[in-house]
Amino acid sequence: MDAMRQEKIPGQGARILLVDDHPAVRQGLSLLLAQDHHVVCGEAASLAETLSAITGVQADLALVDLSLGGETGFDLIGVLRARGIRVLVYSMHEDVVSIERGFRSGADGYLSKREESGVLRKGVLEVLAGRRFVSPRGAEVLGCRAALPNGTHRSEQLSEREVQILDALGAGQSLTEMANALTISVRTVESYCARIIEKLKLSGMKELRQYAIRHRV
Repeated sequence: MDAMRQEKIPGQGARILLVDDHPAVRQGLSLLLAQDHHVVCGEAASLAETLSAITGVQADLALVDLSLGGETGFDLIGVLRARGIRVLVYSMHEDVVSIERGFRSGADGYLSKREESGVLRKGVLEVLAGRRFVSPRGAEVLGCRAALPNGTHRSEQLSEREVQILDALGAGQSLTEMANALTISVRTVESYCARIIEKLKLSGMKELRQYAIRHRV
């Protein structure tokens, strides 16, 4: 899709790039951001569209979803930060794995899509001011993690591809569906599952699926 580009009006907020594969979500965000006089300088629904949207556009901040069809927003965070664009993750995922991986990838903030609109507005302002932001739901998850005994959460050891596999398992996808979505073989998916089981010290596929469902919103 073509990126929507507008010139920033001095004194009227920041230039913001919206990266989400749902047009209705982007439309809602545009209306909400306009309340604080921010300008949506670009929209994208995939990695390729995001790279196209930031060409020749000066964005101050990007709101990035982590689930972009068969792609992941994690891959975009480093690219956007390298362009000097602050990144606020805006996702339905509220699990420890996603939040920590988002920050390790370079995100400036992490916001749950289930928060009230006022939390989103606050998060945008905090990140634009150069401060790290975690929405209340995310902070609660991280707080629970910190309260658990050392070693309880081992999922931070997973690679980016393994996180994708875990998320797909939590969504109820079959091995064949995962293989098709990621353009890899079923045998490769099985190998990833075996590695995840080993890293998380689980008993097998049944427990892995249960774990994936529990850690997915």
